[in-house]
Amino acid sequence: MTPSLLQLTFHGLGEPPAGTPAEEARRWVDPERAAAIMGLLSARSDVALTFDDGFASDIDVALPLLRRHRLRASFFVVAGQIGTPGHIDADGVRQLRAEGMEVGSHGMQHRSWCGLDDAGLREELVLARRSIEETLGTQVRAAACPFGRYNRRVLRALRRAGYERVLTSDGGRSDPLAWLQPRNTVLREHEPAQVAGWNGAEGGRLAPVKRALKRLR
Repeated sequence: MTPSLLQLTFHGLGEPPAGTPAEEARRWVDPERAAAIMGLLSARSDVALTFDDGFASDIDVALPLLRRHRLRASFFVVAGQIGTPGHIDADGVRQLRAEGMEVGSHGMQHRSWCGLDDAGLREELVLARRSIEETLGTQVRAAACPFGRYNRRVLRALRRAGYERVLTSDGGRSDPLAWLQPRNTVLREHEPAQVAGWNGAEGGRLAPVKRALKRLR
């Protein structure tokens, strides 16, 4: 049996940009705290790290920390924000890949995929991936749902688009061979020892039920 994974999601590292809503600011983790978390988890083979949104801190802060602790991570970038202020540029995307990191799609405009019409879904799932692939010169195999939101229609569209792995924010442990994989978000207030002690139960016993309801919706 394949061992399960505890997948952790970071967003920005450092201070959030001015005007960031309070709920979004919680997703910006202090670099020293992130470094401590990585240090505590570096010897665990059952933990996978991911970064969403493609902020400039992926290159400026996260990548040096990952190098220091000899860790790899998956970065899910927003295609339409590559090269915009505060976000990773095309050279940065290529650098991540060159240093052994996975680069996946977080869509085109960082909007919820639920409720989009067919043209909107195509832009987010097909055109965004195509744009990232053109930047990388290699195939993009995985996608992460913005805000962790999805429903049955979104999952069908992701299947049709040919993604090999889809990541959510549902919480709990994941089967690394599964197509749909839950993750656990690291927030600004989480202490390193607290995160290091997670085993996947933090998603709650109702997490599998919530995932099932999303698929039926």
